[in-house]
Amino acid sequence: MPEPIVSPIDGQVAYEFEYLDDAAAMAALDRAREAQREWRRSPIEDRAALCLRMLDAYEAKLDQHTREITTMMGKPLAEAQGEVRTMRGRVEALAALAPAALADELLPELDGFHRAIRHEPVGVVLNIAAWNYPLVVPINVVAAAVLAGDAVLLKHAPQTALCGRQLAASFAEAGAPAGLVTDFMVRHETVARALDSRKINQVAFTGSVRGGHEVYRAAAARNFIGVGLELGGKDPALVLPDCELEFTVANLVEGAFYNAGQSCCAVERIYVHEQIWAAFVEAYVAQTHTLKLGDPLAPGTTLGPVVNARAAARVAAQVEAAIEAGARQLIDDSKFEVPDRSPCYLAPKVLVDVDHSMALMRDETFGPAIGLIKVRDHEHALALMNDSAYGLTASIWSRDDAIVDQLAAELEAGTVFQNRCDYLDPQLPWVGVKDSGHGVSLSHLGLRALTRPKSLHFRR
Repeated sequence: MPEPIVSPIDGQVAYEFEYLDDAAAMAALDRAREAQREWRRSPIEDRAALCLRMLDAYEAKLDQHTREITTMMGKPLAEAQGEVRTMRGRVEALAALAPAALADELLPELDGFHRAIRHEPVGVVLNIAAWNYPLVVPINVVAAAVLAGDAVLLKHAPQTALCGRQLAASFAEAGAPAGLVTDFMVRHETVARALDSRKINQVAFTGSVRGGHEVYRAAAARNFIGVGLELGGKDPALVLPDCELEFTVANLVEGAFYNAGQSCCAVERIYVHEQIWAAFVEAYVAQTHTLKLGDPLAPGTTLGPVVNARAAARVAAQVEAAIEAGARQLIDDSKFEVPDRSPCYLAPKVLVDVDHSMALMRDETFGPAIGLIKVRDHEHALALMNDSAYGLTASIWSRDDAIVDQLAAELEAGTVFQNRCDYLDPQLPWVGVKDSGHGVSLSHLGLRALTRPKSLHFRR
């Protein structure tokens, strides 16, 4: 039975998809296992070439694909197009890293013995992807798995179900063996049955903390398999007096409101040193007022709708609760023309007089709202930045490299930025601490995370 994809642009059904039933899902799993047995023997050069051809195949339908992405989940069309460029950058980086990352590691010579560590593919990887970045979230796993010699079942989020189809079709058009990369649109119950079959060798999940716990429990119920979890964030930024103010403000507005704030590594809390507080707040509010809220398919739109009415209600509730508790909202809503085509359009919110008793500063917002707090010194800032259940990224805005090094050593985060934010460098590992996740993707470590080590100990 067809399932609807309701667009946040106008609240109407834009596309449909169908779930695989159990029989079809298990048949797809068997095809993936068969494909992987052959693919694991392929040279790394062939694996990299396939991934690069996939990019060309995807971009041959660029206009169709990006319009589908924008219509399904609401990000401005220019951002959807930017996501395709980011996907290319990540795949090219992983393909360049793969030969060295996956090569045998030779140990020092020992008379009469040959010793090495081999990085063998794990087998079949189930990739459960999120809707907010429907290309770059799954490609971190899909490309790395294919390069490592694995097969991939891609279970995309229902909101962006067409992206699983897009990626699987692009791999097929690029010459991938049947079953190597599969659009695996199944219900949660079918995922559980697939895991029970003991035919899946690793799971990679991107989503909520609750979802991560569910996946971890399901994967451990009858199996001892690898699980990678990329979960939520409540990422802080610290603005110090020696920052370049105009540059810092522009980047932190984009870091908070890009993709309507629907990013696991979006900036969700900003701590500003008291010496620069007044100037920063004035500039931040002015920069936020330059955002253009509207139809994400229209040229010039920089702030589209959030993904659905439930998300909009959750963000609004956080803001309203903070205001009732004493926060002040600094943005003039009258400067934004809020479309009435659906309830998913939200004018951006910037709040002060907030504290960590408020959900806005404690729980993931995942929308266009942010709180600002004045801090006295570095110790005050560190205490607040680390006062979170999450630990994905943190950013420090300062020209003093020594101070940044000192603060970075104390921050509880997987990535610490200086003078940038909301960015993934594919040559660096993407990791989270605390409730932000478990495991690693990207970099040579992300490639190896989709392999298992084998010891070679030969007497010769």
